[in-house]
Amino acid sequence: MTVSFKGKVAVVTGASRGIGLGIARELVQRGAKVCITARTQQTLDEAVRELGGPDHALAVAGKSDDAAHQEETVTRVMETFGRFDLLVNNTGINPIYGPVLDTDPAAAAKILAVNVLAPLAWTRRAHAAWMAEHGGAVVNVASIAGIRASNGIGMYGVSKAALMRLTMELASELGPDIRVNAVAPGVVKTRFAGALFEGREEKVARAYPLGRLGLPEDVSGAVAFLLSEDAGWITGQTLVVDGGVTLGGGL
Repeated sequence: MTVSFKGKVAVVTGASRGIGLGIARELVQRGAKVCITARTQQTLDEAVRELGGPDHALAVAGKSDDAAHQEETVTRVMETFGRFDLLVNNTGINPIYGPVLDTDPAAAAKILAVNVLAPLAWTRRAHAAWMAEHGGAVVNVASIAGIRASNGIGMYGVSKAALMRLTMELASELGPDIRVNAVAPGVVKTRFAGALFEGREEKVARAYPLGRLGLPEDVSGAVAFLLSEDAGWITGQTLVVDGGVTLGGGL
């Protein structure tokens, strides 16, 4: 039986397309009201239409690591829906490719700001606005790049390792009424991950015991589970969703 989120309100960052939109779609299909964020209003508006319109979804454009955007989003969620039960920190960036040693310090700082410090800030705001008094659940979208060496995207991997550790710390601090978990996907077929498989998908997929790359719905189901009461005794954990690729040595 599919768990219902009827009466719940969720915020999903970075949700105009890809994994974030897949998660938002899953939550709406299960009855939740959802606020989605991303940088571009036009793509957000298109996503809201896909999610069923303003009766089901609200969109707020802005940069995930911008404090004013975070404040505006939480204010509009509380004004529109009156509660804030679920948070999915999905936004992530990887603007560079190359060795960690050669990474420009400003670029490294930006990666950590968006991929680690922004999820912390969003969680702090969710806590203050609703969850401290009423409880809730948070899921951070990490990556298998954070659990092993990831040549070429090493700084991204560092940030995702830090996000998984942040998940543990927040889970320890915010229990028993707020659960905090993470998912660590392998390569999922989205525009964000295109450089990792485009033009060679069949070759990349051969490293996966399940024989294919991931789809957004592979991740959204796992996130919905961790947000649900079916996971009511799970906190501080990272669920690897990778088609089995970390069992071997593939990308």
